[in-house]
Amino acid sequence: MAEEDDRRRHCFRQSSSGIVKLGMPLSKCGAYAKVKPSQCTPMAKHQTPTEYQQLPNAVPPVRKDLTSKKEKKVWKVSGSVAPRNLEKNQSSSPLNLLLRFLNSQKFHCFMISVLVYIKFWSFMGLVDRPTEQDFEMGLARNPTMRSGDYLEGMLSDFVGGKAKLRPPKGTSARLVTVLTCLQFMFAVYATFLLYYMSPSIDLRTKPDFSWATRIAQHWKHLIIQPHVVSRYQEASSLVGAEVQPILPSEVCENEKIDFVQKKSNDAVMIKFKRELYEEVRQFQSKSFGTETLSELMKMRSKWDLHGPNGPPKVTVILNHFKRKTLCSQLDSLLHQTLPFHHAWVLAFGSPNELSLKRIVDSYNDSRISFISSSYDFKYYGRFQMALQTEADLVYILDDDMIPGRKMLEILSHIAGTDKYKNSVLGSIGRILPFRQKDFTFPSYRKFRSKEAGLYLPDPAYDITVDKIVQVDFLSSSWFLSAELVKTLFIETPFTFMTGEDLHLSYQLQKYRNAGSFVLPVDSKDKETWGDSEHRLAYVSETTVIFKDVVQVRDDQWWKALTTGYITQWAAMHPQKIDALFYAHSVDEVKALAPLLEKFRSTFGKKAYIAVSGGNFLPCEDAALALHWPKAVCRERRFKIFDLAIGAVSGISNSEVPVVQAVYASMKGLIKIHNPSVVITVADIDSNVKKALKMASETNSNNSTLVILPRASVSKVLWMADLRSTALPNWNRMRISINIITQNRAHSLARLLKSLSNAYYLGDDEIPISFNMDSKVDAATLRLVKSFDWPHGPKILRRRIIQGGLIRAVSESWYPSSDDDYGLLLEDDIEVSPYYYLWIKYALLAYHYDPQVSLPELSSISLYTPRLVEVVKERPKWNGTEFFKHIHPNTPYLHQLPCSWGAVFFPKQWREFYVYMNMRFTEDAKQNPVQIPKSRTNGWQASWKKFLIDMMYLRGYVSLYPNFPNQASFSTNHMEPGAHISAKDNIVKHDKSDFEVPLLKEDFRNFLPNGKFPPASRLPSLNLFNQAVSLKGLKAAGAKLRQDVLECNSTEVVMVDHETGLASH
Repeated sequence: MAEEDDRRRHCFRQSSSGIVKLGMPLSKCGAYAKVKPSQCTPMAKHQTPTEYQQLPNAVPPVRKDLTSKKEKKVWKVSGSVAPRNLEKNQSSSPLNLLLRFLNSQKFHCFMISVLVYIKFWSFMGLVDRPTEQDFEMGLARNPTMRSGDYLEGMLSDFVGGKAKLRPPKGTSARLVTVLTCLQFMFAVYATFLLYYMSPSIDLRTKPDFSWATRIAQHWKHLIIQPHVVSRYQEASSLVGAEVQPILPSEVCENEKIDFVQKKSNDAVMIKFKRELYEEVRQFQSKSFGTETLSELMKMRSKWDLHGPNGPPKVTVILNHFKRKTLCSQLDSLLHQTLPFHHAWVLAFGSPNELSLKRIVDSYNDSRISFISSSYDFKYYGRFQMALQTEADLVYILDDDMIPGRKMLEILSHIAGTDKYKNSVLGSIGRILPFRQKDFTFPSYRKFRSKEAGLYLPDPAYDITVDKIVQVDFLSSSWFLSAELVKTLFIETPFTFMTGEDLHLSYQLQKYRNAGSFVLPVDSKDKETWGDSEHRLAYVSETTVIFKDVVQVRDDQWWKALTTGYITQWAAMHPQKIDALFYAHSVDEVKALAPLLEKFRSTFGKKAYIAVSGGNFLPCEDAALALHWPKAVCRERRFKIFDLAIGAVSGISNSEVPVVQAVYASMKGLIKIHNPSVVITVADIDSNVKKALKMASETNSNNSTLVILPRASVSKVLWMADLRSTALPNWNRMRISINIITQNRAHSLARLLKSLSNAYYLGDDEIPISFNMDSKVDAATLRLVKSFDWPHGPKILRRRIIQGGLIRAVSESWYPSSDDDYGLLLEDDIEVSPYYYLWIKYALLAYHYDPQVSLPELSSISLYTPRLVEVVKERPKWNGTEFFKHIHPNTPYLHQLPCSWGAVFFPKQWREFYVYMNMRFTEDAKQNPVQIPKSRTNGWQASWKKFLIDMMYLRGYVSLYPNFPNQASFSTNHMEPGAHISAKDNIVKHDKSDFEVPLLKEDFRNFLPNGKFPPASRLPSLNLFNQAVSLKGLKAAGAKLRQDVLECNSTEVVMVDHETGLASH
């Protein structure tokens, strides 16, 4: 605490004249730096007593005021002039004689002798010395304490009696009593001095007690070691009490402006600038509405001068270096319609420090303080100072801004409205460059370029601001709440040499969602202008033309844009890309590289990558891993975004800076570029994953976070072939695996192994359920119990009463939503490693693409049949041969449902439940549906028989794979069960007709052109493997008129897919 108090005291020093001297760099003071109001500083000469009473925190004026013809009084403050013209009849009064005696040198010498006597005997052991307990209580002097603090502490010890006195051994009680009395008398005397030394005493009604000040100075030199003070304090102590105050007119200087405001005569540039400004105005007017000054002042405000909250406290910070505008600024501030709370004049490394100090001194206003340092804090120093204010609002002004008399009232009123309370307001701003036709961004200083942006207002092109306009950053003045100032220092700036204006607006938008606005003016009332002499600001704008400075600022705004800053160009021209990749390490870049390159090489696709940057992953390293030139990290073209996470957060053992930086940057990038998907690897840092998830969910553009296991990245290159409208649905479907098993533990183990070895996609939750009949054996139960499934919940169902295969299959799954899909597998099935990717790709391409309409699709098969199953002769059939005139490996639609591995759609499954319930009567062998020439007419009590009937009657189809040699995503091992090799089954099965090879390589290589064909080009087959259009399939079913839901021959069945019942 002692160190903290020392820092708090020494960061700023204050003299009796109200001058504040900064003693060390702000970076060392930090949050401890606290500007305190000057003590009782005189009032400005031009202020009247009436005006003075209206000013907050004001004090009695130091001035010569003729209260009558015979009497002249000068009010005194501590450390300043004393009253000189006391009336003659006061000099002979008894009180005055007593005061003269007390002020005499003999009396002072006597009291000092008493003090020396006491201290002498104290050191000789006659007076108690501090004990260890005293040191613990803080009575011993701390070496870090100031001399004045030590004096106050010593006197307070005497007054308060904190020191515990104990008679030393061998000392008489009488001597101790005498010394104690003397100490008490000295304490009373000291209290008397301190009382009259206090600056709070109304000296106007008291006699002259300047002797108290002189005695205190004598004590400090005699008792306390000298303490180093700033040169202003030193100079102040040497100035005699009789020095007359200086007047502003004696020290003020005026800035000479020896040129007329320049006007452009370049017709092309005038056209460019005005067109761009009009585009900005129209966009902002439509998007969030803009107001004139009169409309803004009519809006309800928290800081209405006549409102319940009263006028706000506004601290004005004036930053000065060389310009001679301080007097003009102070004169403007002193005549504001809304009085300011404090005004701090800053002079950091200024060659005009002494003259600026004299100007502040000449105004004699307790609200105006001067803060200086030989160290130049550049452009961020004023904002560091703003952190110290206790006011509600802060107004920071460069030395080129002279605000009009109504400016504080206007700014405060607008800052108190609901619409603009979370904003920074100003009078001059810039709109950053727009993208050019070659997809690059120009310099903001590019000559004769419309895309170079705007400077507002710009008298050179007769561009004035008559309605409030949002800009990318403000210049020369900033008005904002004191709370918002803290945002500037969340991230380390790109550079401390320049660009604090852009960094403020960037950080406010990034972390506070705050905007930057240039206020409109009343062209007929100059008192509403924030820069009543715009030529000063115009000079500042035109001086920033040095190539190195322009390059630094170009790099800074480009860095902001590529880390999520939504400029006016980005707001006006929202982008649409397919994928935004994020990598936090070089290994992650390498893992994502194949998919990124596939997106970038696919015609019509756009994809960028964002990297963490800093110490985590420098942009150059990422470019090298992608085989890109390092120049991509510097060119102003969208391709790779370096978020500089490590650089801006610094060293920290907490995850908060990383999460905050990733979230804030990615949120902005997602909003600018509107990617359909944000792609990263599954094993990325968990905190980064949370940040990415929050960023993708925060935006309302339906961007979806896709998390891919590294092993699966190269297997999902078909992502780039999906439409951008389908990609956001990546995480919508929920595929559950439902296994029907009973007493074939060996077969079940084979199935579970193949399921475990398949490729899956990140965060996809895949529940697995085991549906066991009542006759399940112990081996199967043990296997199911021990099976570990990391992709989702494991559910066990066991029937009490034997239900048979029809109940085991049909009751194994029921959809919980329209995005819930059921994969039904018997235990003698085995699946390919690519089975899940096939299902995912087919759903996204043919079901979740809003531009695709295929309502007839009711399931996706994993298996490719080799026989025509419903024909009595069961002829062999080869799909690759059948479709060779189109493409031998084109997928096709078939009216036959698959029972050896298929995913069923939720809407049609509900419909099937109702249909089977209406068909499955007490006599299950009744078969009212007779499909012409179909051997299914003889099947009895089969769930597949009922599903075939429904699909035929209502024109539904299933999607089938079609690869060489009927290689499939599932195969049937034809092991003995309910049908195969059953006693009552007279059909002899050849295993080679049903057991097909599993696909072990990426199926995308076999598809036509490496991707799914459009839905409109998928061939369709009827139940007998004959080519028939989807419309023809529906007509055939309706013509049969055997549906449980009766319709006319010219009608088709319409079903409510939420219930499975007839819709009407």
